[in-house]
Parts: sequence; structure tokens; C-alpha cells
Amino acid sequence: MQFDWLDFISLTIALVLGSAIGIERELRGKAAGVRTNILICLGSCIFTIISTTLANAEPGRIAAQVVSGIGFLGAGAIIHSGIGVHGLTTAAGIWIVASIGMACGARMYLLAGFSTILSLIVLVFLPFLEKVISKRLTSSVPDEQNKH
Repeated sequence: MQFDWLDFISLTIALVLGSAIGIERELRGKAAGVRTNILICLGSCIFTIISTTLANAEPGRIAAQVVSGIGFLGAGAIIHSGIGVHGLTTAAGIWIVASIGMACGARMYLLAGFSTILSLIVLVFLPFLEKVISKRLTSSVPDEQNKH
């Protein structure tokens, strides 16, 4: 089998897009940072390339196994503690980065790029919106001590 330059392009784009999300996660001090996100994106891209290249392979079957494996990684990122659940955004980030890598492997570069932009918008700007909503909700709840 001969090397396909489009595979090189797919892997390079996966590396760049995975690192973009990884840098955001790293700046926030999250466990799944740059290296983790790059490796997830590259791995998903490679599996997708393999699934579309193998003779007599069903690409959907390999893609389904990638999704299952990523679900396992995401579940490991979720921590239940006495005060709540942590790591849900990290788990969702792992999931979206894998899908971006799969899109790169399928040569759906526009989908991968736009998904990365949307993901970064969610990760960067929504925490501010969540804080505003949380403040408004807590300020609108009457104080239980002042009722008596």
C-alpha cells in the first residue's frame, strides 16, 4: 500500500485542531490538556483512515468501536465525590475531540474545523454565561432566614 498525501494532511489537521482544544483545557488547568487532546484526535483520525482504507472493511464498525473506546476514556474522567460530580466537561471534550479526529480521517475538514470553533466558543465563553445565570438565580431565591 502506498502512502496517501491526503492522509498526511488529515493527520496534520487533526494535530492542529486537537491542540487548539487541548491548549484551552491546559490553560484552565484541566487534566486532559494539550497532549491528551492531540493523542485522542490523532488516534481517532488514524482509526478512521484505517477503516476507510482496508479492503472488505466496514468503516462504520470501526467507527463504532472508536466511539465506545472514547466513552470508556470519558467515563474515567468523571469523578463522583461527596460534594458532586466533576469532569463532565472533560469527558464531553474527549468525546468531541475524538469526533473531530474522525472527521479529519474521513477528510471532512470543514466539519472538523467548524466543530473545533464551536467547541472553543462553548469552552471559552459559556463559563462566563453560566456565572451570570448562577448569580441571577441565587439572587432571586428568597433568603430562608428572613421568612421567619
